[in-house]
Amino acid sequence: MKSAPNRPKTEEKYKLTDKSLKSHYMKRLLKLSLQCKKYFFAAILCVLLVNIVQLVKPYVLKIVIDDFLIAGKPQTGLYSITGLGIIYFVISLMSSFFSYTQVNLINKAGQTIIMGVRSRVFKAIQLLPLSFLDKTSSGRLITRATNDVGELNELYTDIIINLIKDFVLLIGIVSAMFIMDVQLTLISFLVIPVMAFIVVFLKNKIKANFYNMKHFIGRINGFMAENISGMKTVQIFRGEKEKEKEFTKLNDDYMKTTLIQIRLHSLLKPASELFQNLAVAILIWYGMNKIAGHSLQIGVLFAFTTYIKQFFNPISDLAEKYTSIQSSLVSADRIFELLDQVEIFEDLDKGEGFDRIKGDIEFQNVWFAYNENNWVLRDVSFRIPAGSTAAFVGETGAGKTTIISLVNGFYKVSKGRILIDGKDINTLKLRDLRRNIAVVLQDVFLFSGTIRSNITLNNNIDDTKIRESLNLSCADTFVDELPGGLDEPVMERGNTFSSGQRQLLAFARALAQDPSVIVLDEATANIDTHTEKLIQKAIENSSKGKTTLVIAHRLSTIRNSDAIFVMKDGEVAESGKHAELAAAGGYYSEILNNN
Repeated sequence: MKSAPNRPKTEEKYKLTDKSLKSHYMKRLLKLSLQCKKYFFAAILCVLLVNIVQLVKPYVLKIVIDDFLIAGKPQTGLYSITGLGIIYFVISLMSSFFSYTQVNLINKAGQTIIMGVRSRVFKAIQLLPLSFLDKTSSGRLITRATNDVGELNELYTDIIINLIKDFVLLIGIVSAMFIMDVQLTLISFLVIPVMAFIVVFLKNKIKANFYNMKHFIGRINGFMAENISGMKTVQIFRGEKEKEKEFTKLNDDYMKTTLIQIRLHSLLKPASELFQNLAVAILIWYGMNKIAGHSLQIGVLFAFTTYIKQFFNPISDLAEKYTSIQSSLVSADRIFELLDQVEIFEDLDKGEGFDRIKGDIEFQNVWFAYNENNWVLRDVSFRIPAGSTAAFVGETGAGKTTIISLVNGFYKVSKGRILIDGKDINTLKLRDLRRNIAVVLQDVFLFSGTIRSNITLNNNIDDTKIRESLNLSCADTFVDELPGGLDEPVMERGNTFSSGQRQLLAFARALAQDPSVIVLDEATANIDTHTEKLIQKAIENSSKGKTTLVIAHRLSTIRNSDAIFVMKDGEVAESGKHAELAAAGGYYSEILNNN
């Protein structure tokens, strides 16, 4: 028994965990806004103008009350009730115009930023290695690309600009109040410390609960995607009630966390309104005594009560938006967690570049395990000369498909080397490697679109090459009978085509890429006997000058292979040509007799 080599622990870095970078996520969000700084600066200018108007309006009313209604001063020109009324209307009109402009500017900036973030998330998902995707729920990734990115939309189009607006307004209000009466200002803010304590108390509870909400919505998305894809299986085995129970449990858990969030959120706005009214009441009580002592003008008290309401309005808005802010920040945490997995992203352009490989493949003492010490391949060695056809047979779990995955560079070997044309696969550029290898799987995946787009995968392949590929794969007959031909619509996963038709299209897709290496992983499993014979002839024609790797349970499809490797328990038990192995009376002969 061969000894297992020491294997590096790499799985730990694939986990999405909290990092110290989270404290900088708000700064990173603000940094993203610099991409549209001209829109943001223009929007901030509009905000400043709106705030100036908001500060001037109470002072205009103060002049009207103290100078004309109380003191009865003479009115001339704009210095009159009529003139000040016109000024009040004009600055209100200007405020409306600047508010309208600010909304359009900030939404333009926000949508541009969100488009960029969504593209970055999608690109990051594309670069995640299969070793990560094997351990990560698709629902978690879908939630990051949809729900979490959507949450940032409100942050950029509403929250950030309003925070700036409210912050500037608060500074202006406090400054105006101190200028008018310092003592009255301090009396007005007696309730602020108590309110600040309540906000801080609720902050951590709200944020922690948001993480639970995001967790459950991710699980719901994953559950939905999985069950929609597997609905046929659910219906065949009458599992609707059981799946409904599972979903109900998830849905109930999500509802509970949502209700907790509502209860926490519902405390903030009423608390803000309560403290606002309390501050106004204290102000009126204190101010009336000052007015009675002729040490305070009525207009000043009116202006102060107006400023206090204006002061608490942004506080109230902040309370109203607090859950949205926390939701956005939690979503930002989750998005940046994904984008920060740089160390595990596949670098498709790293390594030695090349145009075309010959297709000489060699495994040298290769060990591999998906999970630590659970070895799928054990000291596997073989060589497949360029242009030859090699087949891999063995029971399920023997390691056949793993070999194919390693040749494509989807996983890194734990020990040993894989050579392509004599060069270590780890030194080659992945983009060029995969461009030279085409794979036809048993479980064919077709994308929504057309037959043409599924064959070309939007690469620059002309109709002549497409037609040649269809002919070689024997798919031309059924494609030509379709109303749309090459432009026939393909629904999600190709569900409107039979299994055999999907298999033929997958074969045409592989040939259209003009690869140096063709991999057939149970590619004839869903094709009838007549079509299989045509495919065998197509394989012979298309494999000339190409290296062909075949995995098959139907041994009739590999009889003419140049070499057959018999896999057992992750090792190469036997190798040779069909006739040699059949005559040897070993494990291959046993499989042949049971086939």
